[in-house]
Amino acid sequence: MGINILGIGSYVPEQKLTNDDFKKFIDTNDEWIRTRTGITERRMAGWEPAWYMGKQAALEAIGQSGINPDEIGLIICTSVTSDFLTPSMSCIIQNEIGAKNAASFDLNAACSGFVYALDTASRFLDTDPSLKYVLIVASEALSRFLDFEDRTTCILFGDGAAAAVVERSDKMYSSYLAADGSGASSLYARSLSVAPEIAVEKEFDDGFEVKDNMHRLIQDGKTVYKFAVNALPAAFEQAAAKIGVSKDDMDFFIPHQANMRIIETAAKKLGVPIDKFVVTLDHYGNTSSASIPLALCEAIRNGTVKKGMKIALIGFGAGLTYGGIIMEY
Repeated sequence: MGINILGIGSYVPEQKLTNDDFKKFIDTNDEWIRTRTGITERRMAGWEPAWYMGKQAALEAIGQSGINPDEIGLIICTSVTSDFLTPSMSCIIQNEIGAKNAASFDLNAACSGFVYALDTASRFLDTDPSLKYVLIVASEALSRFLDFEDRTTCILFGDGAAAAVVERSDKMYSSYLAADGSGASSLYARSLSVAPEIAVEKEFDDGFEVKDNMHRLIQDGKTVYKFAVNALPAAFEQAAAKIGVSKDDMDFFIPHQANMRIIETAAKKLGVPIDKFVVTLDHYGNTSSASIPLALCEAIRNGTVKKGMKIALIGFGAGLTYGGIIMEY
């Protein structure tokens, strides 16, 4: 059994942050950022909560699908930057869009989140005949967790949201999900928490670096790069082997939009021309779990990806997590 993307939508914040804007507070410039990342601008959530961005994307996806919100049986939200520890973003969005009959939960697989959520949705649809539609929402407000004194990381990330309504289908579908927890300390942000005064104090080294701004994003760029350039082709090859397809059968690859150098290197490892890769990071930056659906949404809108095409969605990110989905759009 496969799945069909019935409707898709996106939302990005009003405020743009260009490479030149960074010159105001860190030692960098447009050329330095562009040549190392491929990014020229990204969006930054100001007044927009992550759940609000997700709501707007969800409403567009539902409108495009032609269904009523109360027909949705399940909502899965993916984010590493939810506005609340509890309730879940999915419960807030469920209420905001009027999806009163939907079960709701959040999923955190970092930048692989949309791939994980889409495959989770396919499994729910496969096992529950009463479930007709699943809404997946990926929404990230990464700017609220960045260290804007660290020029190697703050330039990479942006904010935004995208959503998709999916249903069961007999279309081609295959997936592969994986993780390597040994790399967890190479990309992380701590929860902002304070121990109660009555708690017993004791030194404990959890293997993660402790900095003054504990909840800010910390990344070991070299380690993440080495992981990503191998994870991208591996995820595709594992998913492809399950159904006996090859890279030549794909119309487009839609990877996580982390860094242009990662995409170019992974494309070479796969032996796939770069023009088969959908790239939007130049104007969105790295939006974590929202990056793949944002790129897919844009490619559908501009006519690059059309119905009947075979696409590969490849995610990789903190955890370290990675995964691939091969499907017919």
